[in-house]
Amino acid sequence: MAVIIDGKQVAQKTREQLKKDVEQLKKEGIIPKLTVIMVGDNPASKVYVKQKSKACNDVGVEYEEYFLDTNTTQEELLALIDKLNNDKSVNGILLQSPLPAHLDISEAFRRIDYRKDVDGFHPMNVGKLVLGQDTFISCTPFGIMRLFEEYKIDLCGKNVVIIGRSNIVGKPLVQCCLNNNATVTICHSKTKDVKEAAKNADVVVAAIGKAKFVKADMIKEGAIVIDVGINRLDTGKLVGDVDFDAVLQKASYITPVPGGVGPMTVAMLMNNVVKAAKQQNK
Repeated sequence: MAVIIDGKQVAQKTREQLKKDVEQLKKEGIIPKLTVIMVGDNPASKVYVKQKSKACNDVGVEYEEYFLDTNTTQEELLALIDKLNNDKSVNGILLQSPLPAHLDISEAFRRIDYRKDVDGFHPMNVGKLVLGQDTFISCTPFGIMRLFEEYKIDLCGKNVVIIGRSNIVGKPLVQCCLNNNATVTICHSKTKDVKEAAKNADVVVAAIGKAKFVKADMIKEGAIVIDVGINRLDTGKLVGDVDFDAVLQKASYITPVPGGVGPMTVAMLMNNVVKAAKQQNK
């Protein structure tokens, strides 16, 4: 029976430390500030933005948001980013995805000053991660690495299989694991035999957005299983990409959904905002 990794508890511990950091910064006259831009009316995005606002409030980070109309043009979006880049009181800029289809999200991410890119999506920060340099790491992979650290899971020499190759989770997580001396395999929609790859893994990370995709017969005895997926069933119940109850019996560690990786994503965003404030006020 696996140890259930408590993301809520680790996120809380992380936030407590950040609160102390923020108090110290305020004594030095530095007030960390995050600005969030949301375009359009995506209900899921609204929920995520609310979580970020709540987390800022909890840690003591100043928070500001811009809700832009669905018909906002690329020029208007870039002009707002330029304005925030030039605003010295803003330490972190977060562009909530997805954007309406007519907007170019890649160009928008590139436009954010890489020193304020607390989401870790700017090509400069992605490149620095690949080179193993200090940088802003995308918040979900960063949160997963923090869980490994907290539970004293050493990746050195381990076979890690990541299912999913998104720019937000899969790709940056490959680099994080490589930087910790793991051997990494990435599986995706074109992989011929995902099950075969997963069966040999010491660590399996599921991040594809398919409910209960990872079954017990895909996991070797004692593997560590990290579930990044959030899927809502017809019953309204939230489940991950892993068949939790079945895999629980075989794994050595497993993250639940909800309460595993999710809370860590927001905690590491706060970490990045505080780090940005420190760096910009050196």
